[in-house]
Amino acid sequence: MFRAKVKTGLVGAVLALTAFVGAAYAASLAVPTDRPILTISGKISVTNKDNTAQFDRAMLESLGLVTVETTTPWHEGKVKFEGVLMDKLMKLVGASGQRVVVVALNDYSTEIPMEDFGKHNAILAIKRNGEYMPVRDKGPLFIIYPYDSNPDLQTQTYYARSAWQVARIDVR
Repeated sequence: MFRAKVKTGLVGAVLALTAFVGAAYAASLAVPTDRPILTISGKISVTNKDNTAQFDRAMLESLGLVTVETTTPWHEGKVKFEGVLMDKLMKLVGASGQRVVVVALNDYSTEIPMEDFGKHNAILAIKRNGEYMPVRDKGPLFIIYPYDSNPDLQTQTYYARSAWQVARIDVR
């Protein structure tokens, strides 16, 4: 009887250790193999370099792209954007803040409530009309809301949150 308890205890300990290692592995983030185009910092629990989460284009694409087709104040007619759901990206890095500050390559910044991402399905767009966006034309990353899905999104509030040339996101 004593052996059975020890054996069960040992099996339980091994299973607990396996679950812990599995959870730690699942919460890890690969290191970019190309030049990073996005750095996420602040209140995040999953990092890959100096307490930040850095992503190259391939890493972002591997998260799965979604498509948003919408009109914008910056383009003629409907535009097809492809990108990563911001809500998914924030969950991946273990974001625990109430808001994010998005900083563009030219140091423009805007503040966005975290709740926007799940509520409105905002994306971090990588492509516009099937092509990667160059820096000179709002790339490489652009926060896009599905403006046509809700008239409330067709306001200056949401347009101002739609930063382009995104380089950094700080979770606060």
